[in-house]
Amino acid sequence: MTIPKQARVVKIAQHGGPDVLTPDVADVPEAAHGEVLIKIAYAGVNRPDALQRAGLYNPPKGASPLPGLECAGEVVGIGPGVTAWAVGDQVCALLPGGGYAEFAVTPAAHCLPVPDGMSLKQAACLPETFFTVWSNVFQRGGLQAGERFLVHGGSSGIGTTAIQLASAFGARVFTTAGTDEKCAACVALGAEQAINYHDADFGEVMQGVGGADVILDMVGGSYMQRNLTALADDGRLVQIAFLQGMKAELNMLQLMTRRLTMTGSTLRPQSDLAKARIAAALREKVWPLLAAGKIAPVMDQEFALDDAALAHTRMESSAHIGKIVLRVNG
Repeated sequence: MTIPKQARVVKIAQHGGPDVLTPDVADVPEAAHGEVLIKIAYAGVNRPDALQRAGLYNPPKGASPLPGLECAGEVVGIGPGVTAWAVGDQVCALLPGGGYAEFAVTPAAHCLPVPDGMSLKQAACLPETFFTVWSNVFQRGGLQAGERFLVHGGSSGIGTTAIQLASAFGARVFTTAGTDEKCAACVALGAEQAINYHDADFGEVMQGVGGADVILDMVGGSYMQRNLTALADDGRLVQIAFLQGMKAELNMLQLMTRRLTMTGSTLRPQSDLAKARIAAALREKVWPLLAAGKIAPVMDQEFALDDAALAHTRMESSAHIGKIVLRVNG
């Protein structure tokens, strides 16, 4: 195809609410050494996009200032040194930024094939959440078959992914959610028990079943001490976000006497090599499950690229179950 010099994008006009997301045009990027240029069909919408929009999550040095950390589409350009992909390949990809656009570049090693039988819209929901869950729950948290796993926000994109992956690898899965409808959706995905946090204390529930061996938390704030209480002896707490705040007072005696581990990570600032290693692990261990239909992304709603503000409003309402996507060239 002929690649245009400019294409449609959605930019952050200034830091603020969803209404600052503004349709615009910008130069189409060129694939540098080790990179591919993707014509985007669909782009995923994620919490870090909203944080960037609000001025709380700056792009890494050299990354596009446009929001958007994942996409699916067609490879239309190949940078020097790339041998794993060819023009015309359909891929889904983790992006350093720039996904709210018709074209984006990313390291070739951060691309994965669209799983057999999956649409590009579904594939656009995979990279950000699957990279995050795999690296944090299985690599950092060391979740094993038979262990008890608690994920907060079970109806979110991260939550629906974590429930399915942990269940597929033989863990006993527990989750929290804010409505009975969301709790039912979590159970349908494989959770043994979904705890409505308005009605029950998750710490008491988890201690009643022996405690969680691994907890994946994106809430922070008051949940941090409660998470320690909810852990089993030798349990591991993995922190990936702080929707309720990044500071809390903790009883560190629990950490010591019960041999607990607290860890965490953010995905975007990690090195290209680290992300490439996560991609390789996903391709080996998780992509066959997707191709076999044993797990699948949970879709909430689709919006046009120019309606990115509405997509952010939907996400920040917390009414969604699963992933929200932008239709770009789909």
